Amino acid sequence: MSLTTAAAIDCGTNSIRLLVADADPETGQLVDRVRRMEIVRLGQGVDRTGRLAPEALARTLAACRDYAEAIAAHGVTPDRLRFVATSASRDAENRDDFVRGVKEILGVVPEVITGDEEAALSFTGATRELAGRPEVARPFLVMDIGGGSTEFVLGERRVTAARSVDIGCVRLTERHLTTADGAVADPPGPEALAALTADIDAALELAAERVPLERAGTLVGLAGSVTTVAAMALELPEYDPAAIHHAVLEREKVREVVDWLLSATHAERAAVPSMHPGRVDVIGAGALVLLRAMERADVARVTVSEHDILDGLLWSVLAR
Repeated sequence: MSLTTAAAIDCGTNSIRLLVADADPETGQLVDRVRRMEIVRLGQGVDRTGRLAPEALARTLAACRDYAEAIAAHGVTPDRLRFVATSASRDAENRDDFVRGVKEILGVVPEVITGDEEAALSFTGATRELAGRPEVARPFLVMDIGGGSTEFVLGERRVTAARSVDIGCVRLTERHLTTADGAVADPPGPEALAALTADIDAALELAAERVPLERAGTLVGLAGSVTTVAAMALELPEYDPAAIHHAVLEREKVREVVDWLLSATHAERAAVPSMHPGRVDVIGAGALVLLRAMERADVARVTVSEHDILDGLLWSVLAR
């Protein structure tokens, strides 16, 4: 098997993630060497201020330095690395500070991609394996719940419709689940939950103007909000990507998890063994996006994928 080693970095509103993998373009197989995630909260306050906070930028660039060491250790050169940045850096007035810092550390200019580009990459990463399984119903509706935005992508082997809407878990938490002094409500009250739900539902209607959500043959859910809900639904003793990847969750089970998350305290959420510390405050909003999308699309279950935009990015490196 002739393998090529490449790397991809996805820097979102809440997390920054790295994939270094060996790829065989003939078979479509990826063999992970490194798959890492750090919660850096780059989008901290961007919805309110329009700027990247200095401390958020510092956290993100520190993670980039760690990733640069891992990439170099596997012999990946800048021409085999793709770095994309999503919602937070699209929205920020001072995004040039971010771009300059990444260039100095990693030797590549981060691509501040559009929501539609993000959606297409996520679709490729999430469905490349599923497309080879004839028993899986088509078309695929891929839903990628990020920190600042959520992407909806419909297609079979290629994208036929896509829409990005501003209902990421961090953005929604800051809008609706944060008190006047900046603390996350613990737990949120009924008025906050009603406003959160209305915001999500309005964004879903906006998405549905371009993407016929009800046509989903298989709903595929991506990113940390979805995988964390899956880990909780499966009652895993720790976060286990192998157990989560391609798990199928029934809608009523998702509802049970969401209801618990939105009524639990910070301490109760933090005590969940599969919960990443960086998701404790924002998981409720992200989980509700998943549930309301399932209801809006009228699907009975969601297939959870650990493969997402990172995998799509890595294949795009090989294609260019």
